[in-house]
Amino acid sequence: MNTSNPDTVSNAVDRKFCVAPMLDWTDRHYRYFARLISKNAVLYTEMITTGALIHGDRDRYLQFNTQESPLALQLGGSNPDELSVCAKMAEDLGYDEVNLNVGCPSDRVQNNMIGACLMGHPELVAECIDAMQNTVSIPVTVKHRIGIDDQDSYEELHHFVKTIAETGCSTFIVHARKAILQGLSPKENRDIPPLKYDVAYQLKKDFPPLEIIVNGGIKTIDECLGHTEHLDGVMVGREAYQNPWLLNQVDQALYGESESSLTRQQVLEAMLPYIEEEMKKGTYLGHITRHILGIFHSMPGGRKFRRYISENAHKPGATIDVLKNALAIVTSEQAAALEAQTISQN
Repeated sequence: MNTSNPDTVSNAVDRKFCVAPMLDWTDRHYRYFARLISKNAVLYTEMITTGALIHGDRDRYLQFNTQESPLALQLGGSNPDELSVCAKMAEDLGYDEVNLNVGCPSDRVQNNMIGACLMGHPELVAECIDAMQNTVSIPVTVKHRIGIDDQDSYEELHHFVKTIAETGCSTFIVHARKAILQGLSPKENRDIPPLKYDVAYQLKKDFPPLEIIVNGGIKTIDECLGHTEHLDGVMVGREAYQNPWLLNQVDQALYGESESSLTRQQVLEAMLPYIEEEMKKGTYLGHITRHILGIFHSMPGGRKFRRYISENAHKPGATIDVLKNALAIVTSEQAAALEAQTISQN
């Protein structure tokens, strides 16, 4: 077992702000789009099982654009040998981190000993992490819940983290809800179990050398800043997808960068060459545009922008003109709103 001191672990990934792995959402098209808005946010793939990589189309699953970095691959699995093989694939392709999913509550993954059920087997998780760390030099991290079912005491969580940390693993991403594996759907598990951020705070107090990142229910930059007073970083999921312009504040607020000068329109214009290139390869327009629907969230013209793309991107023969037309609609709506505001002020 790797006995390196977490104090001395080299960790080049700055996780003050991370975008959570989300099935069917954080694919490579979304990640390219997100990177145009924030250059520092750490992006995570959807969870990919070891079986899919070893026995399936690994090139399709692992494909990414180099501009997406810093980028982490999230793996689902519980076989140390298989996980180490997949971690090596990630390192060889240029991923910056490998993350083990110990938080997904679905029945399908439970049956294969993947996800949150592994919280009941900390020694196995440690064996998996150790095998990956002994295979790759990039960081190997864990994303987990604060408990499962009746195994939800702080003592059990403390034992889980301590057991994994003894491998030399130094980064723990804590979804601050327990998972109820019997009786709740994956969707219900994202909302019904109460958030307990204080549990993540306590882990940081008990394990000061570890990097503790909190996940769950975070919606604003102010909330992010509040958590970073106690912890090393935050991971945001649904809000970063449904309201992607949130990412526009990340570089300045959490990484000390100068304020971004890009507008929403400029970000979408920067997407055009990427979309055109992808469509030449046979990518369906709607597979990309579905990720950008929320960029004008709560803005004049935002609903019309969303509706126009939703109604037209899926049509046979749809071209990049769908996005250009949608941009023209929202630009016109915003100009009209500004004119109306000016008149009212006068």
